[in-house]
Amino acid sequence: MGDDKLQHSAGRGGTLAIDLGSTTTVVAFQSPDTPTAQLVELSPISRRPGEVPSLVWHSGDQLLIGHEVIEAGLDDSNDPRLHRDFKRLIGPQDTPEHNRACWAGQQLLQEVWHRLPPELNIERLVLSAPVESYRTYRSWLVKASDALPVKEIALVDEPTAAALGAGLPPGSRMLVVDLGGSTLDLALVSLEGGEGKAAPIAQLLRLGGRSLGGGSGQKLRTAKVLGKAGMQLGGRDIDRWIVDACCPNQPVTSTLLNAAERLKCRLSSSDVSDRDELFEIAADEQQHNLRLSRRKLDQLLDQHGFDRALAELMETTLAGGRRNNCHLEDLEGVVAVGGGAQLPWLRRWLAENTAPAPLLTPPPVDAVALGALKLTPGVAIRDVLKNGVSVRTLDQRTNRHHWHPLFVAGQPWPSTSPLDLVLAASWTGQPSIELVLAEPLTQGRHSVVFVNGLPTVQEIETHENDHQPWPSEPLVLPLSPPGEVGQDCLHLQWSIDADARLQLSVRDLRSQEEQPTVILGTVR
Repeated sequence: MGDDKLQHSAGRGGTLAIDLGSTTTVVAFQSPDTPTAQLVELSPISRRPGEVPSLVWHSGDQLLIGHEVIEAGLDDSNDPRLHRDFKRLIGPQDTPEHNRACWAGQQLLQEVWHRLPPELNIERLVLSAPVESYRTYRSWLVKASDALPVKEIALVDEPTAAALGAGLPPGSRMLVVDLGGSTLDLALVSLEGGEGKAAPIAQLLRLGGRSLGGGSGQKLRTAKVLGKAGMQLGGRDIDRWIVDACCPNQPVTSTLLNAAERLKCRLSSSDVSDRDELFEIAADEQQHNLRLSRRKLDQLLDQHGFDRALAELMETTLAGGRRNNCHLEDLEGVVAVGGGAQLPWLRRWLAENTAPAPLLTPPPVDAVALGALKLTPGVAIRDVLKNGVSVRTLDQRTNRHHWHPLFVAGQPWPSTSPLDLVLAASWTGQPSIELVLAEPLTQGRHSVVFVNGLPTVQEIETHENDHQPWPSEPLVLPLSPPGEVGQDCLHLQWSIDADARLQLSVRDLRSQEEQPTVILGTVR
């Protein structure tokens, strides 16, 4: 079916954007001949044009997708044949649900493709990935989209797409806050252009690691991420807090969670003016009613540490901006997207904590997909590292090992030029030098853990010099002949490629012999 779609029109093909969300997957199409994008009708799996519930039901030969699951009355089921909330499980690979989540996500993507209107001439597919698990998610998307018959496949991280969808002028710098169903992501983005320069296009990567414009002859322009941070905490967790507050000591079922989501949306409506006004949602036949006021909802967010988590992510993101000489007063706007962007608590918190930058609220659900459609071939992006990498070295004066930073959190990649490091022998007759790599552990980090069945924000205590060694074996560089104490022996050149892989080139300063470049692993 997909091959036929590519042959319906002899004209230039358009771009299809798919934003796989925790609760809703958005599908939009941009023709090269029309100025505006369109949300794609995908009946019967879409609830409304362009919006497919992120639900998969699989039983034997029966496969239901999106709105089909709702129409069959299976969306409130606790049956293991129902797959939902699987987006958050695709990123982390060390969970028992990972493979099941990857399968469900792939079925959703493939069914979206097969339901596309045959008149669409699709030349390019742009997919989005959460910033917190970008590279792992990208690896999954490579496999999940491998069978799709489309000429070009691109990838964009969700905050960057949202920033482009906000419509600010070229040259703008903005903070994107994306509260989705399962993740909270922040990114400080600087768009290219302004003052007579060419307008920005976006972060646009081929899933194989090459930019789409690598062979086009177009001049590459860079849209730059100045700082970013993310956490596995989202709207579905807030729904759990609502269920626990309204129905204590009750099992958390899909029915109650869906009722909590409806109540949350009602309390976020613009026509609710009294924060103490109580609203009630009937959940199921067992007469479970959820009653809550907007003030109580605000208190739940504070009680469960949502403000602390957001403050930490904000500081991490802004610290990256400060390293790039960008401060709050330099921003043209703060862009709130995702389903949670409608929460009055979030908008109020952002208004109070991001002044003087104005708060912008584009269409919260569609913003990422519509922003992704602004992406065009010929543009590469330099992303920023979340954690960085250090190498263990010996201080000859103190005769103690310490960690020497190679690349730090917030530093752009891929590398524009290599980092040079000269290593000397520590003792006469030294036959080799051992390199141990590690990831710095930042202070004041928080994680989300489940306590008594509820997602809870907890702080991770770390110290300034704490490092987590890489799981790979140390790299041993032989010295031939053996080194003499204090003698400069090796010249190392470190770099990070377009796939965030740490590369090392080694030259012996005594013989001038060069060793082949080695790839040591992926930097986070």
